[in-house]
Amino acid sequence: DLVCRLEGKRPEWTQYNLKQIVGQRLVDHGTLKRLLKIPDGRRCWTLQYAESARFHLDILPAIVSSGYQILLEKSFSTSAVDFETLAIRITDKLEMNYRTETRPEWWPKSNPFGYGIWFENRAKLLTSEIRLMREAVQPVPKYQTKKLPLQRVVQILKRHRDMMFNGDEDKPISIVITTLAARAYNKETDIIEALLNVVERMPSFIEERYSEKHRKYIKWIGNPVNDTENFADKWPDNPRKQENFYKWLNQVKADINNTVNKRGLQLIQESLEKPFGKNIITKAFSNYGENLRKQREGGNLNIAAKTGMLGT
Repeated sequence: DLVCRLEGKRPEWTQYNLKQIVGQRLVDHGTLKRLLKIPDGRRCWTLQYAESARFHLDILPAIVSSGYQILLEKSFSTSAVDFETLAIRITDKLEMNYRTETRPEWWPKSNPFGYGIWFENRAKLLTSEIRLMREAVQPVPKYQTKKLPLQRVVQILKRHRDMMFNGDEDKPISIVITTLAARAYNKETDIIEALLNVVERMPSFIEERYSEKHRKYIKWIGNPVNDTENFADKWPDNPRKQENFYKWLNQVKADINNTVNKRGLQLIQESLEKPFGKNIITKAFSNYGENLRKQREGGNLNIAAKTGMLGT
């Protein structure tokens, strides 16, 4: 995702005008014109890269009507801030005033920068030690600490989701997975332990709230920086999305527990190949084996006192 954040606009521009201006700029680029998906999406323009890569980039046109410099400074800070001051105004084709309202304060609101700060605060560790496995007896080298355990957990969960649903549009969406994982994360420094605890605790952060629109209680996964927004808002109108989420959650829980209970690298590798992809798992284990060989030859392996396992 990319936010195209503008500092201002012409007084007569509506959401429609802003969306078209950004789209026209992409067309004028030439190279990007060939990647541009037509028609445009509900809120974004999409650049569709090689089909084989299954990669796309969503570009969200947005505007900050006032306090731009303050927003710019705060969006790079993780200190305590009023999330509301980080909100931006976006375009939405389904809004009644999409082609008529020129005042940004009446446009739909979003807060990706506030969400980013919230997530980073959830991911922060209470200690600087990060361990990839329980048997590790030394902290991971600094070059690997760029990704905190929660970030790794989210990556693993999304990879599992992608492999399980293989492009199905009704797959669990990333913002739901990320939000529930962040709420369920309890500052574990061990990634395996964090993963196990997160998938176990995620359902407890799904609320039920009464919906006047649907005249019944519905599932509610609130935006942590805007409690009036429900990230599961499409579930009532498309029950398959809700069914797929719980189906995925049960499956990822089973697959992770299955792997954790395996003994021996060969069995562990085999248990990971289906849920995460054979090629990427083969490559990972090959790299792991090569690293062990180099460390063994360099005399850098030792025995963990508690478990008696060979490690680095």
